[in-house]
Amino acid sequence: MSKKLFVLPVAVLLTLSGWSQTLFTYGKHDVDAKDFLRAYEKNKTDTKESKSRAIQEYLDLYMRSRLKIQEAYDRGYDTLSQIKSEVDNLRQQIIDNYLNDPQSFNKLVNEAFQRSQKDIHTAHIFISSKKADGTIDDLAAKEKAGETLKLLQKGGDFSKIAAQYSDDPSVKNNNGDIGYITVFVLPYELENIVYTTPAGKYSAIYHSKAGYHIFKNLGERKARGKMKAQQILLAFPPDADAATKKTIAKRADSIYQRLLKGDDLGKLASQFSNDYVSAASGGSIPDFGVGQFSPAFENYVFSLPKDGAIGKPFLTEHGYHIVKRIKHVPVGIDSADKNNRLLLRSQVEQNDRMVVSKNALYASVVRSAGFKKMPYQDTELWALTDSVIDFRSPSRPLKITSETELFSIGDKIVQATEWMNYAKTFRYKNDGSGVKPYSQVMDEFINFEAQQYYREHLEEFNEDFRNQMTEFKEGNLFFEIMQQEIWNKGQADSAALEACYAKNKNKYGWKESADAVIFFCSDINTSKLVYDQVKKKPGSWRSIVDALSEKVVADSSRYEWTQIPDSSKAGLKQGMITSPVINTNDNSASFAYIVKLYPQPQPRNFKEARGLVINDYQNELEEKWIAELKKKYPLTVNKQVLDNISK
Repeated sequence: MSKKLFVLPVAVLLTLSGWSQTLFTYGKHDVDAKDFLRAYEKNKTDTKESKSRAIQEYLDLYMRSRLKIQEAYDRGYDTLSQIKSEVDNLRQQIIDNYLNDPQSFNKLVNEAFQRSQKDIHTAHIFISSKKADGTIDDLAAKEKAGETLKLLQKGGDFSKIAAQYSDDPSVKNNNGDIGYITVFVLPYELENIVYTTPAGKYSAIYHSKAGYHIFKNLGERKARGKMKAQQILLAFPPDADAATKKTIAKRADSIYQRLLKGDDLGKLASQFSNDYVSAASGGSIPDFGVGQFSPAFENYVFSLPKDGAIGKPFLTEHGYHIVKRIKHVPVGIDSADKNNRLLLRSQVEQNDRMVVSKNALYASVVRSAGFKKMPYQDTELWALTDSVIDFRSPSRPLKITSETELFSIGDKIVQATEWMNYAKTFRYKNDGSGVKPYSQVMDEFINFEAQQYYREHLEEFNEDFRNQMTEFKEGNLFFEIMQQEIWNKGQADSAALEACYAKNKNKYGWKESADAVIFFCSDINTSKLVYDQVKKKPGSWRSIVDALSEKVVADSSRYEWTQIPDSSKAGLKQGMITSPVINTNDNSASFAYIVKLYPQPQPRNFKEARGLVINDYQNELEEKWIAELKKKYPLTVNKQVLDNISK
């Protein structure tokens, strides 16, 4: 059987293999083929030329730019305060976009997609560490959780044990059955337990900041997705008796009958609904999915047979609901779907699971940069910290001081004074229940320092960030040296410009031309308005433009006929208003008012030709400069590598 040879694009092969070959050298500097290809792919334009031709042309431009940028480096332009300030400003603007570990983040997105495909019927037993009087007794909670687990292990009924032991306030109504949950409904640490517990089984005890948890997976189903709906809620007042509830039930039925006869639910919701948030928007409630509302409400709405169906009044603990199903939105089942993936990425970014991604990032920073703890005693550091925070002298002599080095990450050494400043702010628990153990605060401090180190050395960890910063910096260097060497000189040397004009006078003639006013309008409607007004009073074009200055710009000058916009192509005449030309990219439009025609070619005087002369003179300066740079940084192209990437 013959074997087929599959050939990947060279750029892909270079990336996959970590391949690195020098494409060209300039002086003592070299450029890798993959760096050139990255720039080529980013800047290439659609062309009918062959790939090898397009690459050769871009290579010529690229090599010239490398010579100019290297000259800027050698002159020390990268140390100019303006350049450094602009680079630092960009760094601060974009750095937060790169502070997550891409690998860990993508792993979380993939995990979220997999979990979004199913809903899990969940039961929960919660043992709180907080006693009725508000004090914390974690040991007692741990013992109670242990007793609960033993009862389950003996075959006890989960719902009965939950009703007896769980501190979850909802247990009196649901016996621990919290209904179906899906991804993003629970805190990530608890979601992990539910999604790793097999159907029909209960989990091990999990200790959170609030207390102890045991979950049971009661069963699984294909994910329901989300629902768009409108509702009218007739809520029970506090301590409503049976008679009051009966009256509300009759009112609910009366409203339902009106809906069946064609009354608008939105208007009735605004008039009668006690859900004041949704009532203000015609009864519309935000799209909801599994686990967001009570199981009774959720199950009823999802049971409605089709979009547009209105259900009979139904009862929950809040009162009577009348709901109209607007649209069912199924869960995305294609992991490669762009819109679904963007939604998941957004949800992951806003979710507490990002802490996991950040912790993975900090751990990788510590590993790759190198972490070293200095030889000090933790007990001495804790004692010194207490004395500083409490504004008192240490109870015993200490070898450690505020200048003592605690640890290093990469080339950064962290001293005790930095630790104590951090501990002053972050030693207390977020819930106000007291102080954290210093060992926990130290772990958090090391993470904090790892994050700072990552920020300060991001170019070393993230290639995309490094490339973006390098491109911006070198773009500024290119602009600065071109300004100094070409652009300023090309405009300021009047004698040289006049000499260039005299030498090339024959090439600066006018072709067929016209004195004209060209109107540039921000949109089609504005162009129609301005066109009609100018057509009526051409001589008043300035006042017309001034009245719409935010939407119209007018330029009065002499133009060659090919520069004048005219969609009719009927031929230009003096006094005419040309037909507007629409730019399909942004729906802007332009047209012209022809003041005077010059149907015959004419020479341009120096003033008229100045822009063209400046361009030619700058090109002359640049070619002379490039010749000098090639002598300073001799260019050598690796023909074999060029041939490989051109195929």
